[in-house]
Parts: sequence; C-alpha cells; structure tokens
Amino acid sequence: MPTPRRAARFGALFLAMALAAGACSSSDDATAADAGSEAASGPSTGDGAGSEATGDGNSDDDGDSDAGADDGAAGTPIEDLFSPTESDEPLDLSGGVGSSDDGVELVTDDPRTALDGQIQQATEPWPTDWTRQTVGLDEFLLGLPRLDPRDGIPPIDTPRFEPATDAGWLDEREPGALVRFNDEVRFYPLSILTRHEIVNDRFGDVPVAVSFCPLCNTAVSFDTRVDGQALRFGVSGLLRNSDLVMWDDATTSLWQQVTGEALVGEFAGTRLEVIPTAIVSYGDVLESFPGAWSLSRETGFGIDYGANPYQGYSSSTAPFLFDGEPDPRFPALSRVVGVSLPDGDGGTVDKGYPFGMLEEVGVANDELDGVPIAVWWGGDTADALDTTVIAEGAAIGTGIAFDRRVDGQVLTFERAGDGSDAADRFVDAETGSTWTLLGSAVDGPLAGAQLDTVPHRNEFWFAWASFFPDALVYEG
Repeated sequence: MPTPRRAARFGALFLAMALAAGACSSSDDATAADAGSEAASGPSTGDGAGSEATGDGNSDDDGDSDAGADDGAAGTPIEDLFSPTESDEPLDLSGGVGSSDDGVELVTDDPRTALDGQIQQATEPWPTDWTRQTVGLDEFLLGLPRLDPRDGIPPIDTPRFEPATDAGWLDEREPGALVRFNDEVRFYPLSILTRHEIVNDRFGDVPVAVSFCPLCNTAVSFDTRVDGQALRFGVSGLLRNSDLVMWDDATTSLWQQVTGEALVGEFAGTRLEVIPTAIVSYGDVLESFPGAWSLSRETGFGIDYGANPYQGYSSSTAPFLFDGEPDPRFPALSRVVGVSLPDGDGGTVDKGYPFGMLEEVGVANDELDGVPIAVWWGGDTADALDTTVIAEGAAIGTGIAFDRRVDGQVLTFERAGDGSDAADRFVDAETGSTWTLLGSAVDGPLAGAQLDTVPHRNEFWFAWASFFPDALVYEG
C-alpha cells in the first residue's frame, strides 16, 4: 500500500474526486470508491467513470447501449461506422508468440500470503495461478477498491470507427494513440482511452489490444496472439509502479502494460509482440493520414468524452499510487520518449529521450543496437492529464521515434527553420526532402515516402526510470 507520506499527499485529492464521481454517477449503484479510476481520480467534471464502474457496458436505464453517446453532435451516422471486431472473417492464429517460462519462479507455499490483505480479498474469485511469478506479489497495489475489480474500468470490446475527417467533435490539438498496422491507420483519442484504458481491436485478421495508462502516460499496442489463441485483455484493478496491470480472459494471468510481459499466472514469463504506437495530435493525423480511421464516441457507455478525469495530475509534483522514490535526474512527471527495440533474445534494448532535451534540438539522430533511429519533437499536442477539458490542455508537443532508413538509405534529419513554424517540418541532409512531424515526405525526391515508427512510449519520467533503470538516456 502507499506510504503514509504519499497517502497524506493525495488524501484530499482522493476524497474530492471520489465525491465528484459519486455525484456524477448514473442510476447504477456503484459506490464513489468504485467510480474512481485506478488513480482514485474519478472524473471531476462530466459524466465519466461513475457510469463505467459496473463494467456492464450500459450506463442508461433502458438498456440502449448507444443512448446519449452522441446526442446533438455532428459525426458519422452510426450505421456508417466501421466495426472491425464484428467481421465474420476468421483470425489468423498462426502468428503472435508462444508462452515462455523466462524468469519464472515457482512458489509452492501459499503464495497469496504475500499479497496485501485488501488485494487478497479483492482477488479471491480469480483463477490466477499465483504460484508462477516473475516479480514478488508484494509489488502490487490495489487501484480499484472493490471486490473483484476486474474491468471496473471497462475496456472497449466492440470498437467503432469513423473517418478521421468526420471526427469534428475533436479539437485539432487533442492527443490520441496513433497505430499504423497492416496497411491501416487508426487514431484512438485519449479522451476515450482515459476512460477505458484498453481497446480490444483487430487489424485485418490480427487481434490487437491498444492500451493507455493515464498514471504513467503510456500508450502501447500489442498483438494479442499467444499459443495459437487470441486473448482478450481487461483492466485488473491492480497497479505496479503506478502502471496498469492487465488480465487476460483465458487464464487471468497478470500482464504489465508498459512492457507487455506476463508477471503472474499460467503465462508468466511470456512477452507480447509490441505494435509501434505514438501519442500525437488529431490535427497532425489529418495532415499526414487523411484516410485514417478515428475511434468513435459511439462506445455504448454514454460518456461525455472530452472531460479530463485526471485533472491536475500532470502538473503535480509526484505520481499517484507509486510506492517508491522517483529517479531524481528529471522531474517525476516530465515526459520522455522511451524507445525499446527487440534485442533478438526475447528482451529489449532501451534508451530514453527526455522531452526537454528534444525540444532544444528538434531531432535526435541516433543508433540503437545497430538500428538507425531519429527521435523528433514538435507540434501543439495538448496535455490530456491536467486541465478540466482535454482540448484546452497546455501544449506539451509530440515526441515520436522513427527508423530513419528509406529504401535501404540511412537518412540524417534536422528541424526545418528555427522550429517555430506550427507546421513542424523536417529535412533530410541526403536528399533535401521535407517531412511532416508524423514522418510523411511531402516535398523533394522522396515525396510520398513514409518513415516507419519504432516501438516507443511517451512515459512520465518516473515510470520510464522504474521499469528501465539501466537504460541509456540521451544527453544531446
């Protein structure tokens, strides 16, 4: 559990937000404590998590799961939305990963005694194999104080998408998770992800989970195939180092969202394949990928997306539900582009690029484990985790990492001009081509080319340093 010092620091915040969540909840009987998110920060404005807490997919009384989602708002008619998970085409289950025992310790003496008492009670119904562990059970904290907190924050299992050009309810500055995979481009607004944290989706015949942990500011996507089966992921209600711990529907194994590694259970030691994901602005998506799809507000939960349930979090001085001492090299809630490339042995090679340093240089041309990469910074992307309304958040910019090889040629980039241009253009020294912030060449010999994104996250510094304490850090 949190230390008394940390609990005192956030006690008033917990109480105020829990009361607000109770006041905003729908007619279901969720308690204010249930209504809070894993940060114990239920929404202080709007409808929000009070209607999510039951996890039943309906916040309205008459059972119409679509009621209230888009009332009075312009957008794509519901019958014209794209619903990939409703496809009748079979999934390709030949890919993904096989289960692994890497780093697993077998505990034979009643392993649940190592769990905090509240967690023991909350997880009593779970069929998790607690004897298989890669981390100590004392590292978990309970983020949702309720009996069986699984999916107390409900994932989206039937996502619907509209053409990005039709998502007029979004401000151009609004942040979201951008995923380019299997020749498709999709944008998942953080105004939706902060309320659900996981979207179980599919790209063609590949099952994909898109996840976002607001407490760590981590957006990560995974191929969810393990041992020839497609796993459905949910929010366990547990945290480790403030990060979302996911659970799967096949074994109730517990998975770390930052790394995609199963920590406890039948799949302990298994690491999911990461699909590159970037936090970018809606406006930048429209510029570089006008044919993209955007996750629709028609989720079936009747939530007033756009209000921030984590008001004031990113401007605070310390992370919430973090039972440790943040690395002092940078402010705990400053942002870093954390790049993690596969090392060929089932692990990763990792390096952090602090936003503050990237803002100064514009571009970091680097090489990580033999892979030439470029980490860019720019844009007017809003902070999703501070102001009451996400679209009004302070400009924190976009940090994004690319493989800087195009058709076998390694390019070297620099920011165009003095970096003050809102268009955020970059130029490569080898051909003089001009590139957008999202890696699309718009002028010069390489016009029409697209850089590949490499696996990275935009964590808060405390999270990056906690999970990758030995990683290199870019120094300019």
